[in-house]
Amino acid sequence: MSMDRQAGRQRLSIVIPATEVSGLEETLVSVLENRPADCDIIVAHTMRYDDPWNIREEVSFVEPPRGSGLIGCIHAGAAAATGDVIHVLAAGWKATDGWTEPALEHFARGGVAAVVPLAVSGADRQQPVSAGIRRSIGGRSMPVVPRRTKGGITTGGLPSAPTLEAGFWRADVLTDIGFSQACGDALAAADMAAALAAAKCGIVLEPRSVVVSGPSRRRRSSFVAGLHAERLFWRSLPCDRAMPALIAHLGEVMRHAAATAPLGTFAMLAGRLAAVLQVGSCIPRARQLAALRRQAAGNDSPEETARTYRIETSHEPTARPHIEPQVPALKRSA
Repeated sequence: MSMDRQAGRQRLSIVIPATEVSGLEETLVSVLENRPADCDIIVAHTMRYDDPWNIREEVSFVEPPRGSGLIGCIHAGAAAATGDVIHVLAAGWKATDGWTEPALEHFARGGVAAVVPLAVSGADRQQPVSAGIRRSIGGRSMPVVPRRTKGGITTGGLPSAPTLEAGFWRADVLTDIGFSQACGDALAAADMAAALAAAKCGIVLEPRSVVVSGPSRRRRSSFVAGLHAERLFWRSLPCDRAMPALIAHLGEVMRHAAATAPLGTFAMLAGRLAAVLQVGSCIPRARQLAALRRQAAGNDSPEETARTYRIETSHEPTARPHIEPQVPALKRSA
């Protein structure tokens, strides 16, 4: 995957995926107040938004296919983006002064696919709360919880990927690989982390790039949580050593059963069983990961691997978002 800039292409695109009006305007205000030079801002939304502030000259609005969730919004925004770095900042999250510059510095180096910003609490911006996610070989996604010390920010280990809601991505990673809906919003970042690991892509944590954390995700049912977790394991298995991963997976299932006991254990296990019965659907994913490994080893050309990426059909296509026409902005009343 190359990151050669094309003539006239902007350096940065900021994509704001929004499935609800709640939180969108706060995010927009924070981005516009701290907007970096030479960037475009794209809101990908699934709900009706009347643009009460008349900002269509400053912001592009795109509509993903009907029924899209957060992942579909991200894909639609990425498809409309013009930058070769795409910053995803979900509605409800907030930007801070100068938050993009430290992250962009890393993309000047080859091999960096994503940069993880530091998320802080909205109630206390001195309190770090998140620094991406870490994927385990047993099929678990864990938040990387940072701590502020006298020497700076410590995490006890590097993240495997940014969170779905906030991250800086090389544009070709989002357009060629993309997030899959197979594991739901909660585990989509961990699913992407497996692809990044197969491709030997660099992931960087940048604590100087600070965003304000948004609302927590809605709680999933135990069945859906089990279904998505089991899918994550089998979809990620080709990039790990099989025997250690299977042993770790057994321990993860036991941990998950204890965490959902007593009322949710049966539903969780039923969800995992349903995913095991669907394991044949992971064959295209295995081919995708194999192609990424071959390219990382230098055995495939980027063009050949780009065609292989598209074997993976579980994420929504990004080719045809509806872009609302630009109209002259009205003067804002005092």
